[in-house]
Amino acid sequence: MNRRRGLSARLKLTLSYAGFLLVAGALLLAVVWLYLLRYVPDRDQGLLGISPNRYLLVRIFFPAAAAAMASLLAFGLLGGWLLAGRMLAPLTRIADAAQLAAHGSLSHRVRLEGARDEFRELADVFDTMLGQLESHVAEQQRFAANASHELRTPLAISQALLDVARSDPACDRGEVLDRLHTVNTRAIDLTEALLLLSRSDRRNFTREPVDLSLLAEEATETLLPLAERRGITLGVTGEPAHATGSAALLLRMVTNLVQNAIVHNLPAGGTVTVHTESRRYASVLQVENTGHPLPADLVPTLTEPFQRGTERVRTGEHPGVGLGLAIVHSIVRAHDGSLDLAPRPAGGLLVTIRLPRPVRPRWGGPADAGPAPASEPAGTQERRER
Repeated sequence: MNRRRGLSARLKLTLSYAGFLLVAGALLLAVVWLYLLRYVPDRDQGLLGISPNRYLLVRIFFPAAAAAMASLLAFGLLGGWLLAGRMLAPLTRIADAAQLAAHGSLSHRVRLEGARDEFRELADVFDTMLGQLESHVAEQQRFAANASHELRTPLAISQALLDVARSDPACDRGEVLDRLHTVNTRAIDLTEALLLLSRSDRRNFTREPVDLSLLAEEATETLLPLAERRGITLGVTGEPAHATGSAALLLRMVTNLVQNAIVHNLPAGGTVTVHTESRRYASVLQVENTGHPLPADLVPTLTEPFQRGTERVRTGEHPGVGLGLAIVHSIVRAHDGSLDLAPRPAGGLLVTIRLPRPVRPRWGGPADAGPAPASEPAGTQERRER
């Protein structure tokens, strides 16, 4: 933004310091005049020609006062300039770091030393903001590069299939069309996943009351044929768990978790358990599956986009697009929740999602729902095996 050139903050502070000293000196002179000089007799000569009078005192005092005021002005300007420079030095470093960030260098940090004060708090907040911005930009760059690669792959395969069909008239057109349909379906799934990920990141959705237990039932019903084909047993346990958010996004979150648990499972005889419960301040959804043991360093990377977890074992042919858990993580963040991934000692993964419970005030009681009534014990669970 183009602004008119004005006085620097250092010069303004310097003039303020000098002006304050001049005003203080003027007030001191006024006090001397009001309470001292005005009561001295105003005659050309004092008693016997030797006693002081106002005339003599004024002639002696005012030149010295003028010299003192000039000294105060010079001292105020010089001392104010040095003091303002010292006080504004941290702000100069913060401004330099902001200039570097504006030109694309996000790795620079202010790192002000010394005890905590307003400038150092500002520098710490600015460093934190730069760190988050650098991480976000790097994540977006990786995401754009990976998305470009993932979208280019089906297009390249389609072009290769079309080139083969054009150069070889004797090729099986039906097989080529089937393969093109498969590749096109994968590209559509990837595009829809990218759009869903962008939608959840923007948080432009309407919030409404949602029961996670009903979403778990609907997701398992939808994925039951997939589980049966792979010999996986689906189980739903728990109690109603209420939250506030987008029913469509939360259903996709649960569906992705259950589908991921089915795909990354044992070749046969595996299990997937979906559990919901309502705690004091959060509604909890847990998805647990059997499978092969997971390396500890692999688990933190599973929520990154396009990280398919190459060391994880899949049942059947299900390449996926590498956005399942990334979408889950984005939806959880959009609903102000938390996502925890923990490898099971016997193999497989335990995914725990905590979403804030809706606050419903009651007359004469706390806003929190509290424990379950005696007629409906909190430990009551319902399990459905499929």
